[in-house]
Amino acid sequence: MTPFKIEISEEVLQDLQKRLSLTRWPDNPEHDGWSYGTNANYLKELVSYWQEGYDWRKQETLLNSLPQFKAVIDDVEIHFVYVKGKGKNPKPLILTHGWPDSFFRYYKVIPMLADPEAYGGDPAQSFDVIVPSVPGFGFSSKTVKVEDEVAGIWLKLMKNELGYHTFYAAGGDVGSGITKALANQFPDAVKAIHLTDVGYPNGTEDWSTMSQAEQEFGQFIQQWWMSEGAYNMIQSTKPQSLGYGLNDSPVGLAAWIVEKFHAWSDHNGQIEKRFTKDELLTNIMIYWVTETISSSVRYYADNARVAYTAYGPKPVERVKAPTGVAAFPGDAPLPKEWAERMANVTRFTKMPKGGHFAPLSVPDEWVGEVRKFFFGSDIE
Repeated sequence: MTPFKIEISEEVLQDLQKRLSLTRWPDNPEHDGWSYGTNANYLKELVSYWQEGYDWRKQETLLNSLPQFKAVIDDVEIHFVYVKGKGKNPKPLILTHGWPDSFFRYYKVIPMLADPEAYGGDPAQSFDVIVPSVPGFGFSSKTVKVEDEVAGIWLKLMKNELGYHTFYAAGGDVGSGITKALANQFPDAVKAIHLTDVGYPNGTEDWSTMSQAEQEFGQFIQQWWMSEGAYNMIQSTKPQSLGYGLNDSPVGLAAWIVEKFHAWSDHNGQIEKRFTKDELLTNIMIYWVTETISSSVRYYADNARVAYTAYGPKPVERVKAPTGVAAFPGDAPLPKEWAERMANVTRFTKMPKGGHFAPLSVPDEWVGEVRKFFFGSDIE
């Protein structure tokens, strides 16, 4: 475990500016909005700001204000943020991000969790906060590991590197799968988990046992995969072909990522209601400067090959650890019955606002719900 500081060379930044200036823009469908993908007018506005107003060095300083480290675990270099809580007996909490975000998903909530008193909270409800970059993402190694393997690495990070023999965990998107795997594989270590999504119907369920709400949710997800799931099919089958373009073109990378931040959030058509240009671009930059977009999308393919057999998808293991679930309105309409089917849910909350990237878009709401769960009466 060694301290780490983000220091991107001027050569990388100058190359980026050159590539942005040489962008070949495609034609723009008339009155397309966002129905064909990322809106051309908004993307051009974002890229113009990227060239003329965005200050990576300022964002680099912001990121480096968080104590960061690296450790080699199972021959994989892991980057992580580690902030000790300021209250008495803080609870160790490992947070796992998803795609297409990064450890940056949690940059707003890390100090809120570690020092609640500074944000008007109870100092007794503090956490030691650990936020690793998933292998293949950001400043971790480009080595791709499937979620069960990542869970094993997280256990060794918490126990061997940081000295926590029991701890708590939370995550969203890809991070939900890793967090569930962590709880299922290591029940003696993981005391409770918190999720913002719990997984989706995959055809292995007995529909006769499902409530009407669950069946409607399954129909919604089926329609959603047909209208919004093309990215998943590409990344789960032929990610390398996609990686060539995204790793070479910063505008292509931005378009691929911004589309998801737009589609998976509650903003009534105004993406900057939830994310600033700086936040969108800093998350994109983490992929760009580390050249990890290709390995991050390959994560989908490797997990799909493990999850599916010649006879179809494997049944999903239900989480036995106490589980808190926060369902945000900008995300899939998750019914409580489905959450309870997937996990031992001891707290389920329909949130008033926010979407798939809730810790970044509505940090106060996400932190408040996490505190209520981990310091509530349903877990130790």
